Amino acid sequence: MEYIVLDLEWNQAMSAKSSIYNKLPIHLRGEIIQIGAVKLNADMTPGEEFHIDIRPVYFRRMHHKVKKLTGFDAERLKNGVSFPDAMAAFRAFCGDGCTFLTWGYDDKGIMEQNIIIHDLDWDWINTWINLQIIYNFQTEGDKNQKALSTAMEHFEIEQTRIAHDALGDAYNTALVASRLDLEKGIRQYDSSSRVLTLSAAEPSPDGIIMPTPLQHMTFTGYATKSDALADDLIPKPVCPDCGAETAATRWVSQGDRRYMSLVSCGEHGSFLVRLKFKKNDDETWSVNRIIYRANQKLKDYYKEKSSAVRKRSRRKGFKI
Repeated sequence: MEYIVLDLEWNQAMSAKSSIYNKLPIHLRGEIIQIGAVKLNADMTPGEEFHIDIRPVYFRRMHHKVKKLTGFDAERLKNGVSFPDAMAAFRAFCGDGCTFLTWGYDDKGIMEQNIIIHDLDWDWINTWINLQIIYNFQTEGDKNQKALSTAMEHFEIEQTRIAHDALGDAYNTALVASRLDLEKGIRQYDSSSRVLTLSAAEPSPDGIIMPTPLQHMTFTGYATKSDALADDLIPKPVCPDCGAETAATRWVSQGDRRYMSLVSCGEHGSFLVRLKFKKNDDETWSVNRIIYRANQKLKDYYKEKSSAVRKRSRRKGFKI
């Protein structure tokens, strides 16, 4: 089995109100503009490298924050290849039966969205490991997400590649992977991922006994909190039972960058959604989102808190 350390860079819509964003068949969170990957050798050290620039077809204007972060400009992207051609070259590099190692969950979701919108085959790209989970489990074992730079500092790895470049980040991630007991970490991945996910759940509010979460996802890499909120994937989750769009009520602040809302599916009822925003070491923002099936106690709890917030904010309104 080949282990491929993967990193992606992507452009995003200028705003959630842009015409192209709202005309697409899916809410495309980001259009991939660069793929960087490193194969691990048999001894789990960095080996063969892959890098390719991709010409965007949906978000052609470079978002100013992406440009500032990556240094990419429209001229560079104009010389990139098409996404289908890039994926064909990437598949040839990867071979069959590979496992993808990433730092965080974002790359998996972005890759899946781009494959869907280009109607490409994705059966070969279905095995993913989040190295953050293994790193946490084998070092401090806490629930907090660590930036790649934090892991590099922990292992005293010198920064020799450009940050926020897909190949540079993939290479640095591969160096971190080489310092881990990767084979043991992958064997334990299912159990360690479950332990860390459950431990990262928000504490039960005001003594309410929370049911087992139906879904716990982390979204990372946003330049600002507003950028995270502009991503419909976060504040407008689909039904965890059937994947249909949900109807949301107002968001209620719980303090300490925590918010909650009730969403409903016509077939499967109501769900309580909780968000927790966090500013990372690299100045980007991440959001933890937990979804629970809303029993009557949770509905009453939301109604009580919503009413209290409404009274306090009647004059000035409320925003997340």
